[in-house]
Amino acid sequence: MNGRDRILALLAGQPIDRPPLMPITMMFAADHIGQPYGRYASDHRVLVEAQMKVAEAYDFDYVSCISDPAREATDCGAEVQLFEDQPPAINEMNALLADKATLKQLQPPDPCGQGRMRDRVQAVALFRERLAGQRLVEGWIEGPCAEAADLRGINTLMMDFYDDPGFVHELFEWVLQLALRFARAQIDAGVELMGVGDAAASLVGPQIYQEFVWAYEKRLVDSLHEMGCKVRLHICGNINSILEPVGRLGFDIVDLDSPVPVAAARAAMGPQPVLLGNLDPVRVLRDGTPETITAAVAQCHQEAGSRYIIGAGCEVPRGTPHENVMALTRYAQNTSA
Repeated sequence: MNGRDRILALLAGQPIDRPPLMPITMMFAADHIGQPYGRYASDHRVLVEAQMKVAEAYDFDYVSCISDPAREATDCGAEVQLFEDQPPAINEMNALLADKATLKQLQPPDPCGQGRMRDRVQAVALFRERLAGQRLVEGWIEGPCAEAADLRGINTLMMDFYDDPGFVHELFEWVLQLALRFARAQIDAGVELMGVGDAAASLVGPQIYQEFVWAYEKRLVDSLHEMGCKVRLHICGNINSILEPVGRLGFDIVDLDSPVPVAAARAAMGPQPVLLGNLDPVRVLRDGTPETITAAVAQCHQEAGSRYIIGAGCEVPRGTPHENVMALTRYAQNTSA
């Protein structure tokens, strides 16, 4: 059973030989092939090489096109600062939608145009060409709350929830359509699993989440399923207060960051979602030992049950020792599903 088959079988509720292994690696992957992160985030050929090499080295079951949350915002015209060896950063002090009236004139970028979104689509196509179905290819889009925050500025958006709810809905509708266009391009290029990063959703609280965010995330996941794609939700941070509504969204995989106990997530979300995580990326994975990491993964697996994927709560940090990542690999290889 290869990595692609293993993940898809788990999502379909079919027997598998062992738990899938799907840590997020970005800076770790770039370092693995000795490339500065600026090249990883700007050149799909570097990203593909890094992902394939790190997946081969650690027997990961997938490769991912994730690099940073600024691709859509960049192509929309947001001010983004580029660095030689760090991820791109959106300048929220000069947000593209600092003036709300700008949204009326804002045209959605073409994912297959000449921008950074196209580079991600090209990564998908190159993965499909080189992998021959051995590992699952994951695309990536920003979720509605995250992309709205990227374009409006996160602090301003938080005030908008109270000051101008109508504008928030208008903005969320706009970014939802942008996400679906970007997703469609990646799916057409060969993506079978779409990652959705909606980190800002962890900051809004349960009332605002259910009033503003939930319906747009629900429309997003339903539309992606209609396109024939499996979907993974990644919300960094503490989502303990919204576990139950997140469980009703219908995502195939839900990532759990380290503040979210796996047992609590399983109790709140029920038996259906596949849970991924929730190892603390720094204290457990980077700074731990193979023995403590193995024990932590085993605990997560026990609490999640059989519908579980091995991974950290967020990105594997730069500087994580080889033997610590290999602890995840050995657990996956030596443990029945």
